[in-house]
Amino acid sequence: MRAALRGLESRNADRVARHLVVAGALVDEDPETALAHARAARDRASRVAAVREAVGVAAYHAGDYAEAARELRAYRRMTGDEGYRAVLADCERAMGRPEVALRLVAEALESAPQADELLELRLVEAGVRRDLGEQAAARLVLEDALGGARVPEGLSAEDPGRLRLAAAYADLLDELGEVERAEQWAAAIAAVDEDDVAGTGRGPQVVFSEEEIEVEDELPAAEEPELDFDDDVEREVAELLGEDHPLAHPEAEPRSTSD
Repeated sequence: MRAALRGLESRNADRVARHLVVAGALVDEDPETALAHARAARDRASRVAAVREAVGVAAYHAGDYAEAARELRAYRRMTGDEGYRAVLADCERAMGRPEVALRLVAEALESAPQADELLELRLVEAGVRRDLGEQAAARLVLEDALGGARVPEGLSAEDPGRLRLAAAYADLLDELGEVERAEQWAAAIAAVDEDDVAGTGRGPQVVFSEEEIEVEDELPAAEEPELDFDDDVEREVAELLGEDHPLAHPEAEPRSTSD
């Protein structure tokens, strides 16, 4: 991301970096505000792929699935990164297009995805099947993803992905009327993840990554949210801009033009 921001005019890069830092910091606890900051960064730097990604991630967390899908597809066009396929499928599911969601999942599965992405794709697929009333199919998907396990064994806070699969399986068992087994799975999850570190029950997990710059048409500017930064945020901004960036150390006295 640093290389992309350094391609901007220095003061613009500073504003964009600040909005991105705040968006990343707030995306879990206050996704609407995070989205406002990500959009403000996009208004200033829509050609930076990482900015479009930030808008997509924040929009997903804020529940604006149409914008999330639009921005993450723009990010994919700009970078070639296919890492958000599960999120895009989940967006289609949320927008009431289950057939499109299943098609995206199937296409992704054909490319032998990495384990983390495979887990997210299976969770989305099972969710879509449940939405369609295909509980038996959803059950097969989750049991296969859990390695055929029918009892809650091998659960650990060190494997949050498996916990999320287990939580989805427990919900499905409850929906199917297998209350005793559902409670058994839920209790096993709670026993190893008391603080909900795994975020069980959520959609695909998404985080900001660091990608380079590519082209997209500039978007019209909108009113920016206020920026209020503490020292930790300022340090992150400096790291994004690079130590030798003219705005990385705003407390430094500017050099005289006569020096």
